[in-house]
Amino acid sequence: MQLAKKYKIDQAKEYVAEKLGVTLEELHDVVTMTDKRGELGLGLTHVEPCAEENNGIAAKFRIAEVLGIEINSVERFKERCGIK
Repeated sequence: MQLAKKYKIDQAKEYVAEKLGVTLEELHDVVTMTDKRGELGLGLTHVEPCAEENNGIAAKFRIAEVLGIEINSVERFKERCGIK
């Protein structure tokens, strides 16, 4: 959010917390965020072999969708696949 919307760090955290439907305290809680990331299909912060959640580009698509931002790699992927 700092890059995508030029927010300062505190403003970026507030934006992400609001979009994810969590408090700032929950945003910093590893257990809560692991559950939330799984619930929203945002991928995992650690690697689990053969886990469906580890599909990086799919996670990036979901993150872009949930946060309402453009991610360059997602946009390039869409262009190359003729998606838009």
